[in-house]
Amino acid sequence: MTLLLKNKHSLKIDDFNFKCCVGKKGITSFKKEGDFKTPKGIFGIENLYYRKDKIKKPKTILKCIEIKNSMGWCNDINQPKKYNRLINTKENIKHEKLKRKDYKYDLLIPIKYNFKKPIKNKGSCIFIHLTKNYKPTAGCIALRKKDFLIMLKLLKKNTKIKIN
Repeated sequence: MTLLLKNKHSLKIDDFNFKCCVGKKGITSFKKEGDFKTPKGIFGIENLYYRKDKIKKPKTILKCIEIKNSMGWCNDINQPKKYNRLINTKENIKHEKLKRKDYKYDLLIPIKYNFKKPIKNKGSCIFIHLTKNYKPTAGCIALRKKDFLIMLKLLKKNTKIKIN
């Protein structure tokens, strides 16, 4: 099964088309850390991370992980062993905090971009997460909550995302 980002405003899975938004500077084959671009290619997806204090555990075949205060995703290019990985925020390294004050990471799925053997400065923290207004992201793909919940029911463990 493949999620298909048809263009910067449309994510398709099976017969469902969802409105979405992507990076402020569009889609690229040459992603760099902090460039506000969404990477082009075909990638696996990771587990579902969710805020148990805000949302009940969604129905999905994906492994569900409750977001804790101490969870972050490393975007520190000077930490090659931890770069683009889930980390404990108590470590003194740059990271994207997963437990945010806003709603955007109440549900999130990391995209396995630059994932197996991350190359520093090639980009990190590329997620599918929530939006309310479809404003462009820092490089992620964002959907409204109701669409995200429908998408979760359709995903399989081996689902890939194709970003054109």
